[in-house]
Amino acid sequence: MTTSRIAGFYNLTLDERRAKLADASRLTPELLAAWTSGGLSPESADPMIENVVGLHSLPLGIGLNFQVNGRDVLVPMVIEEPSVVAGASFMAKLARAGGGFHATTSEPEMIGQMQVINLPNINEARLKIYEHKAELLATADEIDPVLKKFGGGARDIEVRIIESSPIGTFIVVHLIYDVRDAMGANAVNTACEKLAPQIEAITGGRVHLRILSNLADRRLARARCTVPMQELEIAGQNGILSHTGESVRDGIIAAWAFAASDPYRAATHNKGIMNGVDAVVIATGNDWRAIEAGAHAYAARTGRYTSLSTWGKDADGNLVGALEMPMAVGIVGGATKVHPAAQAAVKLMGVKTASELAEIIVSVGLAQNLAALRALATEGIQRGHMTLHARQVAIAAGAEGEMIEKVAAQMVAEKVVRSDRAEEILKGYTGTQVHT
Repeated sequence: MTTSRIAGFYNLTLDERRAKLADASRLTPELLAAWTSGGLSPESADPMIENVVGLHSLPLGIGLNFQVNGRDVLVPMVIEEPSVVAGASFMAKLARAGGGFHATTSEPEMIGQMQVINLPNINEARLKIYEHKAELLATADEIDPVLKKFGGGARDIEVRIIESSPIGTFIVVHLIYDVRDAMGANAVNTACEKLAPQIEAITGGRVHLRILSNLADRRLARARCTVPMQELEIAGQNGILSHTGESVRDGIIAAWAFAASDPYRAATHNKGIMNGVDAVVIATGNDWRAIEAGAHAYAARTGRYTSLSTWGKDADGNLVGALEMPMAVGIVGGATKVHPAAQAAVKLMGVKTASELAEIIVSVGLAQNLAALRALATEGIQRGHMTLHARQVAIAAGAEGEMIEKVAAQMVAEKVVRSDRAEEILKGYTGTQVHT
């Protein structure tokens, strides 16, 4: 059985971490090797995109302590930003004390859009499409027999009238398509292409664009958690309480209220959520640009951009949080099936459906949101970032081996984390001029 609780993981060497991970997850050496090699060779990358000349690597870390719907999950996260993996892991530990994360998803329905222009009569065209809805759905349902075999296929037709556009009034036909465990772009785009001539014949207009929408507001993932108030207490020096659980809880709620009310703050607030979400989406070979686009469009669905998450307190005074957002991810097709590192990521989490993957991802997003809010509401965001960022600055200044920690520690103590200061400190230790 997988356990997400691995004590002292951060302090282990790379080899020791991989050994612990293998023990905790029963991942085979072959799958683990996909992460040590990057998973791709230039030759295997060549057919994936155009004009390939090489590879670009990012760190892959493991989110610990996650319990989603009563199941322990080790979460692969690909990201270059310091403190994200540690922050999400620590918040997962706090949430674990309150029962972990509880997550659900709606049906995996995607929206294909067909823009119909040059119509002789807008309202008549709209009604005619509804009159022919059954035959349109029947046509779309036969396009992908494999998807249909697994229970997917066309579900509904909707027609919207777009008024006052720069080109005048036109209609948009929405094809609602259940894509099961796929992300769905290829299936939906193919269905829209197939239906276009039929819709033109019905309406007398011309189908211009026909393409999937990344505002997947029919394919939502939701997560909630409860953090007992005592888990929020922060000890200062000598074990003396520096922040009570009540003050941290109220600080988190006040910080969320800022994001709920102000789009300038909401943009950064939601970026923190996406730090966690994108890291898992990238690790599993899914389309993080599509997830980003859908998330931010969903945050503005009322006409005002706002927070994707909500935070408050329950009747017992515990902190409660929830996150709801579109989550169009798949475990079949695309890079998820051809990239060995993505395959290892899916295997590590033990997910059998795209819905299970979405539930984990939205839980990580909520955890990372909590980590950012807790930091902002207490010691400030910079303290958590500073140590890890200082190491990067020290390395960039030329520090190697044990000197990395020495230079970083001094910069953190001075609260001056800059490349010029790193070079000065390094010179003081070594007595040599460093290159810039």
